[in-house]
Amino acid sequence: MPLEPGEAIPRIRGDAPGKDFNSLHAFAARPSTHASGLAKPMHNAGLAALLAAGTLTTIAALAHLACIRLGAPAYRFMGAGERMARAVEAGKLQPTLITLAIAGVLLVWALYAFSAARVIGELPGTGFVLVAVCVTFLLRALAFPLLKPAFPENSTTFWLVSSSICLVLGVLYAIGAISLWANR
Repeated sequence: MPLEPGEAIPRIRGDAPGKDFNSLHAFAARPSTHASGLAKPMHNAGLAALLAAGTLTTIAALAHLACIRLGAPAYRFMGAGERMARAVEAGKLQPTLITLAIAGVLLVWALYAFSAARVIGELPGTGFVLVAVCVTFLLRALAFPLLKPAFPENSTTFWLVSSSICLVLGVLYAIGAISLWANR
């Protein structure tokens, strides 16, 4: 059910007691601590970028987990290559472990985006992690011509789609990291 103007937003886990978050605007403009000791609200573009980055990264992690659940056809559909799909069909553990590791890393990155957006509690090293995630996604997006020969089984569609997704995510994490650092 949507909120009416002026209606209080339900308490979100992690909100500090005594703070006033009675409007969506107040939530979006929650202060972060600036280096000078003064509190500054995070720029709305940075907040939106972090929320989008966290959401899209979570979706990417869930897509990886779906591959495990759905099996070889999902690996083929996602462009992981025939060798991975055949290994899944043969009951080998390696594709599942690789896919779980990727999904786990993506979920941790999503948590850091949500932490920076103040949706969940503060995680250690958030600013540095956001920069590292941004650089990782951007490098992965731009380096695919160099990576492609090492994974000849992956389809061209896989490389183009996954690299485009990485580019979008890298830009979103960059906007979020820049906004976070500017408001410290």
